[in-house]
Amino acid sequence: MATETRGARPAAGHGRDFADRSATKVHLVGGGIGSLAAAAFMIRDGGLPGENLVIYEALPLLGGSLDGAGSAKDGYSMRGGRMLTTDNYECTWGLFKTIPSLENPGRTVFDETVAFNERVKSHSRARLVDRNRAIVDVSSMGFSMTDRIELLKLMVAGEEELGTSRITDWLSPGFFKTNFWYMWATTFAFQPWHSAVEFKRYLHRFIKEFSRIETLAGVKRTVYNQYDSLVRPLVAWLEARGVRFLTDCTVSDFDLSTIDGKIAVTGIRYDHAGKAGIVKVAADDFVIFQNGSMTDASSLGSMTEAPARLTKDDSGGWTLWEKLARGRPEFGNPSAFNTSIPESYWPSFTVTQRNSAFFDKMRDFTGNEAGTGGLVTFKDSSWLMSVVLAYQPHFADQPADVRVFWGYALHPDRVGDFVAKPMSDCTGRELLIELCGHLNFDPAVFETANCIPCRMPYITSMFMPRAHQDRPVPVPRSSRNLAFVSQFVEIPEDVVFTVEYSVRVAQMAVYELLGIDREIPPILHHDRSAKVNFDAVIKAFR
Repeated sequence: MATETRGARPAAGHGRDFADRSATKVHLVGGGIGSLAAAAFMIRDGGLPGENLVIYEALPLLGGSLDGAGSAKDGYSMRGGRMLTTDNYECTWGLFKTIPSLENPGRTVFDETVAFNERVKSHSRARLVDRNRAIVDVSSMGFSMTDRIELLKLMVAGEEELGTSRITDWLSPGFFKTNFWYMWATTFAFQPWHSAVEFKRYLHRFIKEFSRIETLAGVKRTVYNQYDSLVRPLVAWLEARGVRFLTDCTVSDFDLSTIDGKIAVTGIRYDHAGKAGIVKVAADDFVIFQNGSMTDASSLGSMTEAPARLTKDDSGGWTLWEKLARGRPEFGNPSAFNTSIPESYWPSFTVTQRNSAFFDKMRDFTGNEAGTGGLVTFKDSSWLMSVVLAYQPHFADQPADVRVFWGYALHPDRVGDFVAKPMSDCTGRELLIELCGHLNFDPAVFETANCIPCRMPYITSMFMPRAHQDRPVPVPRSSRNLAFVSQFVEIPEDVVFTVEYSVRVAQMAVYELLGIDREIPPILHHDRSAKVNFDAVIKAFR
């Protein structure tokens, strides 16, 4: 375990000796899982009173990218869900072992998640489907010897050597037609042009999944969608301790000063419900900032309309980070991530229906009951479309006669195979026509369906090729009271696009700011296990 990822003593000027922390205020800008986790660590491990914490969120709903909204009447919607495992995610489960379940008195969120996964086990029987609507035999990864050698070279290359290179700089074209690539890429949402560094980190962090990628047996799921199962219990815990939430509140700027040679936030400028305001930040207070957002500028469509093509100019979600970083390279480089929408964009869709017709046919086709399979990817589809049927109900308030499932695609600007237009321009009704075509299902299975498409222009922006210094560390050396928590902060060895990344960086930031002398749960290095590596090698040669 590298020392950088352990809970170390804070650097000089960050954490200060608080004999009494009762007067310390903490301002958390952004209401995603990173800020929520940071607030919890401030209270649980830092001893701060909850009423001293305030979270500012531009949206009306907390949770950031871990969202889940709507109703059975109007249709449910989820932009996406992050993959979970219990073999990793050390900080996430360390937190949720202390957050009570909302539905099971006496049990924690971790307890109920483990119990659920013991009852509903994942073992996909239809990971890939081909153009003939046949389930692909994925017992072999489909590697050539060239693929194996090149993949090994990438895995052992140092991050300095990899630099800003792309995956395609290390792997030949044939690799991107293997069963492994179709499964790995769609499980984690990688594109060939994404960062070789991030791809390598995933291969190491999730090496246990390499040998079972075709069944997704290592994937764990929450009881409901991740908003209902993770965000709501955490928010309830924070609310019970007096944490304040300002939703519909956009922070536009920070007032900065130099104190003891370090940059300090002395004021927060915001707009709340149409009224401008400023809150003063004392010298011994802290500001925790969620810089950047992978779901910034998202837009929803409907059964009759495609989602609007928004950019960062329509939402301003990157603006504050851009202001902070201008002239301050230690605060990162947002332009490395937000300047190429075609390379960071894909759409998702959520389908709500009043009968089980589609679920029944998928059970018969795949051999999996809903919740026991995983992504079903149509590998030859122009859009590289995938769908996943979760265990039902997937929303806490979902009626018994309603079914909800989710899908997405990695090539949305290509013309469909059954709808003569790019997925980007499709309505919910047209997405269902395309899906039925790939499965050869009668469109009548969607007679009662409401499909809500979602466009996310920056959803894989954190995978874009970047230099090491393009992401700030949680607490930059030049900062006195400002910390960064997001998918765009640097944590050695860990992988972005996970709940764990947000929770780990939050714990790191809080411990450093407060000078908490306690070890942060170390990253479990399954890639150093002889057995795990042996299993991966055996798999690679099948």
